[in-house]
Amino acid sequence: MRWRTIKKLKGEDFRRLTGVHRAVFETMLAVLRRAEREKKKRGGRPNDIALADRLLMTLMYWREYRTFFHIAQTYGIAESVCWRNIRWIEDALIKSGAFRLPGKKELLKSDVRFEVVLIDATETPVERPKKTAAMLLRQKEAPHAQIADRCRPQEQKSHLHAHDNPRQGP
Repeated sequence: MRWRTIKKLKGEDFRRLTGVHRAVFETMLAVLRRAEREKKKRGGRPNDIALADRLLMTLMYWREYRTFFHIAQTYGIAESVCWRNIRWIEDALIKSGAFRLPGKKELLKSDVRFEVVLIDATETPVERPKKTAAMLLRQKEAPHAQIADRCRPQEQKSHLHAHDNPRQGP
Protein backbone atom coordinates (compact mmCIF):
# COMPACT_ATOMS: atom_id res chain seq x y z
CA MET A 1 0.00 0.00 0.00
CA ARG A 2 1.57 3.26 -1.16
CA TRP A 3 0.32 6.80 -0.66
CA ARG A 4 0.08 7.53 -4.39
CA THR A 5 -2.24 4.52 -4.72
CA ILE A 6 -4.61 5.17 -1.81
CA LYS A 7 -4.83 8.97 -1.76
CA LYS A 8 -7.66 8.74 -4.34
CA LEU A 9 -9.85 6.54 -2.12
CA LYS A 10 -13.14 7.86 -0.77
CA GLY A 11 -13.45 8.65 2.95
CA GLU A 12 -14.93 5.39 4.23
CA ASP A 13 -12.71 3.22 2.02
CA PHE A 14 -9.66 5.16 3.23
CA ARG A 15 -10.65 4.52 6.85
CA ARG A 16 -11.33 0.83 6.19
CA LEU A 17 -7.90 0.42 4.65
CA THR A 18 -5.79 2.48 7.07
CA GLY A 19 -7.81 2.32 10.29
CA VAL A 20 -8.00 6.12 10.65
CA HIS A 21 -10.09 8.85 9.02
CA ARG A 22 -8.42 11.01 6.40
CA ALA A 23 -8.51 14.04 8.76
CA VAL A 24 -6.63 12.07 11.46
CA PHE A 25 -4.14 10.92 8.83
CA GLU A 26 -3.54 14.52 7.75
CA THR A 27 -3.09 15.60 11.39
CA MET A 28 -0.58 12.80 11.93
CA LEU A 29 1.24 13.83 8.78
CA ALA A 30 1.44 17.47 9.92
CA VAL A 31 2.89 16.39 13.29
CA LEU A 32 5.42 14.17 11.54
CA ARG A 33 6.45 16.95 9.14
CA ARG A 34 7.27 19.18 12.12
CA ALA A 35 9.21 16.35 13.78
CA GLU A 36 11.11 15.63 10.56
CA ARG A 37 12.10 19.30 10.20
CA GLU A 38 13.53 19.13 13.73
CA LYS A 39 15.33 15.92 12.89
CA LYS A 40 16.84 17.40 9.71
CA LYS A 41 18.31 20.30 11.72
CA ARG A 42 20.56 17.78 13.45
CA GLY A 43 21.73 16.44 10.09
CA GLY A 44 22.02 12.88 8.92
CA ARG A 45 21.16 10.86 5.88
CA PRO A 46 17.79 11.67 4.25
CA ASN A 47 15.17 8.93 4.20
CA ASP A 48 14.44 7.38 0.80
CA ILE A 49 10.79 6.68 1.62
CA ALA A 50 8.26 9.53 1.57
CA LEU A 51 6.83 10.57 4.93
CA ALA A 52 3.28 9.62 3.92
CA ASP A 53 4.48 6.13 2.95
CA ARG A 54 6.30 5.77 6.28
CA LEU A 55 3.09 6.72 8.08
CA LEU A 56 1.17 4.18 6.00
CA MET A 57 3.83 1.61 6.90
CA THR A 58 3.17 2.30 10.58
CA LEU A 59 -0.61 2.15 10.16
CA MET A 60 -0.19 -1.15 8.32
CA TYR A 61 1.85 -2.46 11.25
CA TRP A 62 -0.77 -1.33 13.78
CA ARG A 63 -3.86 -2.38 11.84
CA GLU A 64 -2.82 -5.65 10.25
CA TYR A 65 -0.27 -6.88 12.82
CA ARG A 66 2.13 -7.64 9.99
CA THR A 67 5.71 -8.37 10.88
CA PHE A 68 8.52 -5.95 10.07
CA PHE A 69 9.82 -8.50 7.58
CA HIS A 70 6.56 -8.55 5.60
CA ILE A 71 6.21 -4.77 5.58
CA ALA A 72 9.86 -4.40 4.55
CA GLN A 73 9.26 -6.74 1.61
CA THR A 74 6.25 -4.66 0.54
CA TYR A 75 8.36 -1.48 0.46
CA GLY A 76 11.56 -3.09 -0.83
CA ILE A 77 13.67 -2.14 2.20
CA ALA A 78 15.60 -3.97 4.90
CA GLU A 79 13.74 -5.21 7.97
CA SER A 80 15.91 -3.03 10.23
CA VAL A 81 15.08 0.08 8.18
CA CYS A 82 11.39 -0.75 8.47
CA TRP A 83 11.71 -1.15 12.24
CA ARG A 84 13.64 2.14 12.54
CA ASN A 85 11.03 4.06 10.48
CA ILE A 86 8.06 2.69 12.44
CA ARG A 87 9.78 3.26 15.79
CA TRP A 88 10.58 6.89 14.84
CA ILE A 89 7.00 7.58 13.75
CA GLU A 90 5.58 6.04 16.92
CA ASP A 91 7.96 8.07 19.08
CA ALA A 92 7.21 11.32 17.20
CA LEU A 93 3.44 10.85 17.52
CA ILE A 94 3.70 10.02 21.22
CA LYS A 95 6.01 12.95 21.87
CA SER A 96 3.59 15.36 20.19
CA GLY A 97 0.85 14.55 22.72
CA ALA A 98 -1.84 15.09 20.07
CA PHE A 99 -2.84 11.42 20.06
CA ARG A 100 -2.86 10.71 23.78
CA LEU A 101 -5.55 8.58 25.36
CA PRO A 102 -7.12 9.92 28.55
CA GLY A 103 -5.51 8.75 31.78
CA LYS A 104 -7.16 6.72 34.53
CA LYS A 105 -7.95 9.79 36.68
CA GLU A 106 -9.65 11.56 33.76
CA LEU A 107 -11.74 8.48 33.02
CA LEU A 108 -12.79 8.12 36.67
CA LYS A 109 -13.92 11.79 36.81
CA SER A 110 -16.00 11.37 33.67
CA ASP A 111 -19.64 10.28 33.75
CA VAL A 112 -19.17 8.25 30.59
CA ARG A 113 -18.85 4.51 31.12
CA PHE A 114 -16.30 2.90 28.81
CA GLU A 115 -16.16 -0.77 27.94
CA VAL A 116 -12.99 -1.34 25.98
CA VAL A 117 -10.81 -4.35 25.37
CA LEU A 118 -7.27 -3.64 24.22
CA ILE A 119 -5.01 -6.33 22.90
CA ASP A 120 -1.32 -5.63 22.55
CA ALA A 121 0.17 -7.94 19.98
CA THR A 122 3.26 -6.04 18.94
CA GLU A 123 6.73 -7.29 18.24
CA THR A 124 9.07 -6.50 21.09
CA PRO A 125 12.79 -6.95 21.19
CA VAL A 126 13.89 -9.71 23.55
CA GLU A 127 16.70 -8.96 25.96
CA ARG A 128 19.01 -11.91 26.34
CA PRO A 129 21.95 -12.11 28.72
CA LYS A 130 25.38 -11.72 27.20
CA LYS A 131 27.33 -14.96 26.92
CA THR A 132 30.61 -14.43 28.70
CA ALA A 133 33.63 -16.68 28.45
CA ALA A 134 33.15 -17.83 32.06
CA MET A 135 29.53 -18.81 31.41
CA LEU A 136 30.47 -20.68 28.23
CA LEU A 137 33.19 -22.59 30.10
CA ARG A 138 30.76 -23.51 32.89
CA GLN A 139 28.31 -24.83 30.32
CA LYS A 140 31.00 -26.99 28.75
CA GLU A 141 32.34 -28.25 32.07
CA ALA A 142 28.99 -29.04 33.66
CA PRO A 143 28.22 -32.26 31.72
CA HIS A 144 31.78 -33.51 32.28
CA ALA A 145 31.56 -32.92 36.03
CA GLN A 146 28.25 -34.81 36.25
CA ILE A 147 29.66 -37.81 34.38
CA ALA A 148 32.78 -37.81 36.56
CA ASP A 149 30.64 -37.83 39.72
CA ARG A 150 28.71 -40.85 38.50
CA CYS A 151 31.91 -42.77 37.73
CA ARG A 152 33.52 -42.31 41.18
CA PRO A 153 33.22 -45.34 43.45
CA GLN A 154 31.15 -44.77 46.55
CA GLU A 155 32.84 -45.39 49.91
CA GLN A 156 31.47 -48.32 51.79
CA LYS A 157 31.98 -47.93 55.51
CA SER A 158 30.96 -51.48 56.45
CA HIS A 159 33.87 -53.09 54.59
CA LEU A 160 36.63 -50.91 56.02
CA HIS A 161 39.32 -52.73 57.91
CA ALA A 162 41.03 -51.33 60.95
CA HIS A 163 44.28 -50.77 59.07
CA ASP A 164 42.43 -48.85 56.31
CA ASN A 165 41.00 -46.36 58.78
CA PRO A 166 43.36 -43.36 59.00
CA ARG A 167 42.21 -42.53 62.56
CA GLN A 168 43.40 -45.80 64.00
CA GLY A 169 47.05 -46.69 64.04
CA PRO A 170 48.52 -49.82 62.40
